[in-house]
Amino acid sequence: MVLPRHIGFIPDGNRRWAVGNELPKEAGYAHGIEPGLSLFEQCQRLGIEEVSVYGFTQDNTRRPTAQTEHFRSACVAFAQEIVRRGAALLVVGDERSSQFPAELAGYRQRCAGGIKVNFLVNYGWEWDLDGLRTGQLHSEQVSRMELIVRWGGGRRLSGFLPVQSVYADIYVVDELWPDFDPSHLDSALAWFQKQDRTLGG
Repeated sequence: MVLPRHIGFIPDGNRRWAVGNELPKEAGYAHGIEPGLSLFEQCQRLGIEEVSVYGFTQDNTRRPTAQTEHFRSACVAFAQEIVRRGAALLVVGDERSSQFPAELAGYRQRCAGGIKVNFLVNYGWEWDLDGLRTGQLHSEQVSRMELIVRWGGGRRLSGFLPVQSVYADIYVVDELWPDFDPSHLDSALAWFQKQDRTLGG
């Protein structure tokens, strides 16, 4: 099996999962941490070189305060734990905003480690592209992706690294993110093998 070098992940459906389990919407974010750690370890075992993961966007910060507090907290917990487990973490997002977790400021430069993890926190595609005004994307350290996997059934990128996703194949998982199972990534990788990767040629 030829593995993609860089995979992007859009973990969607935390709030829908919470409502379906008769919990407050904000309770869904904490239930997304363990699936994220399982997916990280699966990528480590497979030997994937680089992954990019959506944490939250600048648009997401318009949600009620209870939700923004919970998803910021979940992002901090996930980031700190994957570093402990050997990730070479780079947090990509607008740190000038009060919505950016102060605990993650030290990861705006990639920390040493193994598998590269680009974690999008308070990220916005317009903010990213605005970096070109001074010469480079704000996400310029992030390489081009070959595959993007999105949970929750959505068929859109939602502003996810528009430059790096330009030739990525997109695989959609209908299950909600907190119901992650390793077979989801296995199925995505099997599907990826069947795609015609001509890159426009």
